[in-house]
Amino acid sequence: MLTSMLMGLGLLLLFEGLGPLLVPKAWQQMLRLLSDQPAEQLRRIGGSLVVAGCVILWMLSR
Repeated sequence: MLTSMLMGLGLLLLFEGLGPLLVPKAWQQMLRLLSDQPAEQLRRIGGSLVVAGCVILWMLSR
């Protein structure tokens, strides 16, 4: 279980780091656009990502 969680964390860090590594200007622009969004919109985006992640994990665990 711990190994799987650490592998997941490693993959998360790998994919999160690709944006600033490969396209830093576009990454900065995306962050600016996100910071201009109202808090409620960001909550919806975050909630959607959490639900998508849970669905993926549920599908993989079956």
